[in-house]
Amino acid sequence: MNLLFRTDASVKIGTGHVMRCLALAQTVQDAGGRTVFAMVEATPAIESKLTAESCKVLPVACTAGTADDVQQTLRLAREEQAGWVVIDGYQFGAGYQEALRSAGCKVLFLDDYGHASHYSARFVLNQNVSASERLYETREPDTRLLLGPRFALLRREFFPWRDWKREVSPVCRRLLVMMGGSDPDNLTARVLDAVVQAGIGHLETTVVVGGSNPHLAMLQRLAAESGRKIALRNDVADIAELMGAADIAVSAAGSTCWELCLLGLPALLIDVAANQSAVAKELDRRGCAIHLGDQTVDAGKIASELTRLVASFELRRSLSQKARELVDGQGAERVLAVLRGDNEDLADETPLHHESLQLRPVRSTDSRLLWEWANDPEVRAASFSSEPIPWETHSAWFAEKLDSSRTLMWIAQNGNGMPCGQIRFDNRPDRDWEVDVSVAKTMRGRGLASRLIALGVESLLREDRGARVHAFVKPENAASLRVFEKADFERLGTEEIRGDAAVHFVWQKPA
Repeated sequence: MNLLFRTDASVKIGTGHVMRCLALAQTVQDAGGRTVFAMVEATPAIESKLTAESCKVLPVACTAGTADDVQQTLRLAREEQAGWVVIDGYQFGAGYQEALRSAGCKVLFLDDYGHASHYSARFVLNQNVSASERLYETREPDTRLLLGPRFALLRREFFPWRDWKREVSPVCRRLLVMMGGSDPDNLTARVLDAVVQAGIGHLETTVVVGGSNPHLAMLQRLAAESGRKIALRNDVADIAELMGAADIAVSAAGSTCWELCLLGLPALLIDVAANQSAVAKELDRRGCAIHLGDQTVDAGKIASELTRLVASFELRRSLSQKARELVDGQGAERVLAVLRGDNEDLADETPLHHESLQLRPVRSTDSRLLWEWANDPEVRAASFSSEPIPWETHSAWFAEKLDSSRTLMWIAQNGNGMPCGQIRFDNRPDRDWEVDVSVAKTMRGRGLASRLIALGVESLLREDRGARVHAFVKPENAASLRVFEKADFERLGTEEIRGDAAVHFVWQKPA
């Protein structure tokens, strides 16, 4: 599969759009595909980075986002035999998408906050924790959404860190500062001022200066005159190692957030652009990071929060644990799987093809995904306890279930590795089992539930050959009633659970 990326980078725009596209490009390359970047603007450092990563870089000579831009992009897509065009940038709106669609082009549109008035791309990807379907209410009926950090695009250098577990040190010694690839407002200088104001003698600070940052000379002078242990690193190639070695970070709230989450690095976040605000606030709300404010935040506040974070082992440990639960590092592979599944030449690999459904045991990193599924309004309405589940309540419940020998839980995945649903069996006092099952919202209505139940029962029988399974369904939930009947469960009658009527089903192995 060949992909053409239409995105730009400059000191003003920043480099985040290109870098997350690079993450997907690397995954495509690892799968044997070719990648081309078509760019109106690019900094020398970005061009060098893309070239070093075996990406072809082609100039687009026009004003970004115009009809001329569309025509040049289409021409390059044809010449490069690109199966997909990936668009990333706020200069690309509704008209740009529609023009590509009308020309028969398959488009993946990377978005952050629903900036376009209408969406017509085949897929819209918003990897942010603040992503919501509400942002894309105005879209074509066949435009599908890929939402949330499950699809976070992380570069190849982070792959070896997927299963790494951070041990939070009681003593915080190493600070990492990262304010983006270009940092046009020179917020890095303000953070250095804060480090000096904080006056934490044992703190060693590493400052990553992006290759497109125009303030390098000034920052070198500030570091040298600070009287603190401050080391500057310019245009680094080992950012994952630097994050792994650090104890805390001060960072811009761009795509770097997902890298910080994967490595469980406690962080103070500054939204350096308006589109980063919702992400930073939501990460703060979920206890995954601390939001300091926008680019107007003063050095005094940064210093105060830095001092608080350094002093509190419990705060750092909590931030690390919650951040790590959010990102598993497989987002780029999931996105590629979706693109492959939508290819007409690979119809047998479509993500909706339930014959390829497989179960895998639930992992600790699935906690956030299960919480989001459980709090889906349709799932809550079908439950015998319809109130939304707080994150803290879910976390405690999940930890208990994960460690219990009386509970078996599996995640259902299609042949491309995309999570489709979950099934759980809890051992009852009478030694029988009770089943709980749900299908991801985007996968409903495709006949997956009965197949998921059948696979779950098969897996349960490998653990307990004489298993007898009970299920309870609200009488008004006609879809679930049909699903259990289709899965060969026998209807026993109606009972009462928590004040609600419930249809009682049972399954047992035929004699």
